[in-house]
Amino acid sequence: MNILILGSGGREHALAWAALQNPKCDKLIVAPGNAGIEQIAECADLDINRGGAVVTFAEENAIDFVIVGPEAPLAAGVADRLREAGVLVFGPSEAAAQLEASKSFTKEICDAAGAPTAGYGHFTEAEAAKAYIRENGAPIVVKADGLAAGKGVIVAMDEDTALEAIDDMFGGAFGGAGAEVVIEEFMEGEEASLFVLVDGEDVLSIGTAQDHKRVGEGDTGLNTGGMGAYSPAPVLSAEIEAKAMEEIVKPTMKAMKDRGMPYQGVLYAGLMIKDGQPRLVEYNVRFGDPECQVLMMRLGAQALDLMHAAAEGRLAEAQVNWADDHAITVVMAAKGYPGSYEKGTEIGGLDALPEDSSNIVFHAGTKAEAGKVLATGGRVLNVTARGASLQEARDRAYAMVDDIDWPGGFFRRDIGWRAL
Repeated sequence: MNILILGSGGREHALAWAALQNPKCDKLIVAPGNAGIEQIAECADLDINRGGAVVTFAEENAIDFVIVGPEAPLAAGVADRLREAGVLVFGPSEAAAQLEASKSFTKEICDAAGAPTAGYGHFTEAEAAKAYIRENGAPIVVKADGLAAGKGVIVAMDEDTALEAIDDMFGGAFGGAGAEVVIEEFMEGEEASLFVLVDGEDVLSIGTAQDHKRVGEGDTGLNTGGMGAYSPAPVLSAEIEAKAMEEIVKPTMKAMKDRGMPYQGVLYAGLMIKDGQPRLVEYNVRFGDPECQVLMMRLGAQALDLMHAAAEGRLAEAQVNWADDHAITVVMAAKGYPGSYEKGTEIGGLDALPEDSSNIVFHAGTKAEAGKVLATGGRVLNVTARGASLQEARDRAYAMVDDIDWPGGFFRRDIGWRAL
């Protein structure tokens, strides 16, 4: 089949890599792609947030299957336009994508489903939000209601930080995403991610992962889009995963169907686990980044078959074949990230690195120019490895990191520390 993947990050590089392992993939186009994706697939200059343009491109290129990588096109209804045009697509409708695009919507759905999550308040005005903070005290979590590229969440350990976050959000620091805010109870425990595929009716768990959101070692400093991840997540035992499916994921999917917005695609449940009990932190309506990189490394060729089954409503007959292995990815980011950083710095040493089913560097923010690979984003490379144990995978990943020549970048040395 001819496949189109929408996106330009490490997640999309990983999805492209997995699709190419499958003999059913005849042709692969990624739009817009990046310097790493260019080496394995055709890249196309396309505005992926315009449904009409994506439909036209799909029809002109005889595309059989579209995989939507990031959240923005989903929230813009691109999957709806493709379905209306009769193009098979993996990704939820605009209505269902509200599970990520609006935190207050998710809270309403959780209330209807009886899914355990943090207590909260939803606000459209700064003074009412500040009064709620003063009443409840800190620690407390302040979230921009809309899409903020993973950065619109402030975990405030004191009241002043929380009040400052309100000023920032209503002051436009996160654009339209912060026009409304959700303020949540601070949940204690260990956070991990559960990934499930949904076809509108059936739900299939496809793996667990744990990422490192903080910029500094020991999980300190500012929140980022993620500085590394590993799979599986030991904290998400089979028993806790089963609880999360029965008490959180399945009731949510039923509530969505009851509202006339059945969910189809991947659903990423961020869970807080304490004393063996999972509670929902948030839903994302796409693969996590960098969690997707470790999941694809472990799933390989079957990832395409599973996504195709979800898109065609055949999940009831699908199953995941897991190897007893581990994968880890280390994010290399531009110095200064998640604040301001320099673009255009050169990255060397990539050509000499191994690239096989156990070792690969997925590109995130890169471009190729005059035979050089240049950094164009905050999170730039995802150095990813598999092994029989997490320690083996970690050793392989850091051996590759040490061979990359990029003075303009930095990384954390302790990815996987919780599990190890």
